[in-house]
Amino acid sequence: MKQYALFLSLLILLFGSCTSLFQKGQNQFAGGEYQLAISTFSKVLEDDPDNKEANFYVAESYRLSNRIEKSQAYYEKLVEEEESFESYYRLGQSYKSQGKYEEAEKAFSKAKDLTLDDNFQRQLDLELNSLKSVEDIEDYFPYLEVENYSLLNTSGTDYSPVFSEGFIYFTSSRTGGGIYPATGVPYTKIYRARADGIKVDVQNVQEMPEFRNEDGLNQGAIAISPDGNTIVYARGNSRSNRDLPDVHLFASYFRGGGFTQPIWMPVNEDEFWFNSTPAFSPDGEVLYFTSNRDGGRGGLDLYKATKLANGDFGNAVNLGPQINTPGNEMFPYVAPDGKLFFASDGHPGFGKLDIFVAEQTEKGWEVKNLGPNVNTIADDFGIHFTKYPTEGFLSSNRAGGEGDDDIYYFEDKTPKPKIVNVLLNVTTKEKKDDGSEETLPQTRVVLYDQSNKNIGGDFSNQSGRLRFTLTPNQTFSLIASKTGYFTKTVNYSTVGKTPNPEDLIQDVTNIVLDTTIVLDPLILERSIVLDNIYYDLDKADIRPDAAQELDKLVQILKDNPSIRIELSSHTDARATDAYNDALSQRRAESAVAYIVSQGIDEDRLVAKGYGKRQLIIENAQTEEDHQVNRRTEFKVIELLD
Repeated sequence: MKQYALFLSLLILLFGSCTSLFQKGQNQFAGGEYQLAISTFSKVLEDDPDNKEANFYVAESYRLSNRIEKSQAYYEKLVEEEESFESYYRLGQSYKSQGKYEEAEKAFSKAKDLTLDDNFQRQLDLELNSLKSVEDIEDYFPYLEVENYSLLNTSGTDYSPVFSEGFIYFTSSRTGGGIYPATGVPYTKIYRARADGIKVDVQNVQEMPEFRNEDGLNQGAIAISPDGNTIVYARGNSRSNRDLPDVHLFASYFRGGGFTQPIWMPVNEDEFWFNSTPAFSPDGEVLYFTSNRDGGRGGLDLYKATKLANGDFGNAVNLGPQINTPGNEMFPYVAPDGKLFFASDGHPGFGKLDIFVAEQTEKGWEVKNLGPNVNTIADDFGIHFTKYPTEGFLSSNRAGGEGDDDIYYFEDKTPKPKIVNVLLNVTTKEKKDDGSEETLPQTRVVLYDQSNKNIGGDFSNQSGRLRFTLTPNQTFSLIASKTGYFTKTVNYSTVGKTPNPEDLIQDVTNIVLDTTIVLDPLILERSIVLDNIYYDLDKADIRPDAAQELDKLVQILKDNPSIRIELSSHTDARATDAYNDALSQRRAESAVAYIVSQGIDEDRLVAKGYGKRQLIIENAQTEEDHQVNRRTEFKVIELLD
């Protein structure tokens, strides 16, 4: 009987102990002391691993303290005990936060079978579609490289730096006062350090001097107006009944040589709403922030408030369904070009919070994931550019960091393009009477690109040499001129004359090419033979091969707009004088008509048929000798003003 009484006493003591432990854990959970609740209910699970209530409270404590990746085992216990929409949905989120996409898809699909609620169905469709699109996400900035700022980070929490007037300001738990019971880590404060872009003086980090950090509170993300005169930051998580019940925005203003003590901002509107992660527009006229206020899409949404006449911000407007989702949207950043960067776990992403960019289009906002070179399965958030869009900071609690949330810096590492310089050596020469060529110094050569834009010009030196730098795979025109000579246009192309950039090894490769421009002396009344001007027997029509040769004369006339020429046609000695005179005149007129059709003023042209009266070879015997006599010539007969 004594033994039974002793057993009954122990049973009552044990039951009372468990009841007391449960009540303690529930109180901690209800008070938002999630880390304490986890510790308390873990003791219950040591003796009773299948305890449904204890597994629920541990799972939910991890989820509500943003550590859902640690809740997997506890949600798995719950679905073993009872299949419910809520447990499978949260289990899917836990799998997704760890990159276990196949398991997440099964859990979300199971959750979808366990609810008829239209809102839940839509939310699960978003989750399932997000999982399917993960492998299609591309890098928005292909050459952005992200590195942990290990010298700046601590073993605690460090996140969300912003750059202002030679300093970065950021949130950290490095010397926080007291332990935040929701997460079991120290409260956070705001610190600053001198910085030149992403180069931070990590040896001289100090608490921000503008105003005092509060002990027993989390000082959160900070924003500084473009003019540096207004600081807005998030503050909350107090355990005091005399303080505000949630996280709110506070503002400090530069007045009379210093900053005022922070004051609660009216844009918060309701003390029971969560308001955080502020950011200014580039002109300082709009304040962006996140809130869970009534009328949102679900979770945390992004809002914007405009600057009022008294300098405060108000008339907060939800950014709408193209930006906000049933999940959470936080940490906005507005770039100088108007693009909106933000963190979200509702848009298609890799796990928890990813960083996205929204671009304005004709259809409104278009949201894009920044891709796998920026985002991970962990929380990635708080992007801030120090030099847009090539360098800046972001925050993440990805694997391999120094602590919990860490600060990372990023730089654009786009490979420098391999440069190919085409160095064109130009030699200017003149044609002598005997057909030989000699150097022609002090010749003006002007370079034009393929759009006929003047891109350079110079005189050749005493050796008749000058050099131009050309670009690969382009066409150019070189116009050479010198008093007493025909001006001449020469087309030059670098297409196909340089190696492929991917085959280059050196950063700069010089390709040296050469060309020669030969000028003809411009002498009045000197006849110049046009080669290869042929006509069909007894005809004066311009054949295609003759047109090609006449086009060269057309170019000479265009290059030398001040000359007037006589174009003459000659026959051989066969046939009568009258016949040859008439035939040569028709041919000369036909050639002139063709030239006029190419845009040359007919007043600059005189057609003259000489028949056989100016033979070059008298008594020609061979067909070759007759061909020499059958020729077309031109000569400059006048220099126009």
